[in-house]
Amino acid sequence: MMSARTLRQLATLSRRSLQHHHHHYHHNHQERSVGIIGAPFSKGQPRGGVEGGPDQIRAAGLLHKLQEQGCAVKDYGNLKFEEVADDEPVGRVKRARAVGSANQRLSAAVQAVKRDGHTSVMLGGDHSLAIGSIHGHAAAVGELSVVWVDAHADINTPLTSSTGNIHGQPMSYLLHELHSEVPVLPNFSWIKPCVSAKDLVYIGLRDVDPGEHYILKLLGVKVFSMSDVDHLGVARVMEETCDYLSASVKKPIHLSYDIDAIDPSVTPATGTPVVGGLTYREGVYITEHLCQTGLLSAVDMVEVNPLRGQSKEDVQSTVSTAVDLLLGCFGRLREGNHPQDYQLPRP
Repeated sequence: MMSARTLRQLATLSRRSLQHHHHHYHHNHQERSVGIIGAPFSKGQPRGGVEGGPDQIRAAGLLHKLQEQGCAVKDYGNLKFEEVADDEPVGRVKRARAVGSANQRLSAAVQAVKRDGHTSVMLGGDHSLAIGSIHGHAAAVGELSVVWVDAHADINTPLTSSTGNIHGQPMSYLLHELHSEVPVLPNFSWIKPCVSAKDLVYIGLRDVDPGEHYILKLLGVKVFSMSDVDHLGVARVMEETCDYLSASVKKPIHLSYDIDAIDPSVTPATGTPVVGGLTYREGVYITEHLCQTGLLSAVDMVEVNPLRGQSKEDVQSTVSTAVDLLLGCFGRLREGNHPQDYQLPRP
């Protein structure tokens, strides 16, 4: 039998732990403010429809669900992109003028969101938009870590790309180490490289071009392919990712999440699906883990294409997964949450 004194001590401890839990919840939830930018842009790749991503993700209740879990949310609306006349290929690169000017506009918008004190959430659109999103983020806060969750490495240079589609090239414009490998393109002169190879981690790769594979090895970029996720498990992958990124100075984290990182059985409505991807659970775990670092400072959610997939259900599954991934970035836990001021109803 426990003594009355022991029971009192236990009661005090459990009260303290509840208070700590409340404080932890308060710290992690109430103080998060999210600034949402829609970027309905599709010119970084050839398939129409991806410009419908931002409105579909909003229509699935993203803002309300973020507010329900204690986030302050400001929606900056959709950016408007000018039609660019005479956008002929430059060498192999397609639609450079449109992509360059759209990303310049996005960079300015992300800088404004960061100046207002929010975590930036950019809803794409195709993955060429990461150029402006990461550039604007770095311009606002300085050096960044980038976690790139994707089936593809998107690190082709304009000269290694076999397609010329810029959504397969964004990282090459952003990395200091590749600056000398990238030719001059129209409407790209404003871009200054802002990420170091040592501050970049890839998760989920499974469709990597030979030129990209060479670049990743040459620069010593940290990569967790799907083989690594299978071998290590997602928890170990995220532990190693965060250990690696915080080994020297803890920098703000930019998460660039391509919906095609998730297996197409879950997210089929995307332009370049590749079988053998992350499960829904692995995909959400990545966001939960990064949220808990307290360093997440900007998020891209790209390549949701409502015109792809075979059915309405395919689109719904893709869009609702995108929403859940974003909720995971801002404190939703699958074990459940409760607000700080929650009390049991009295009988």
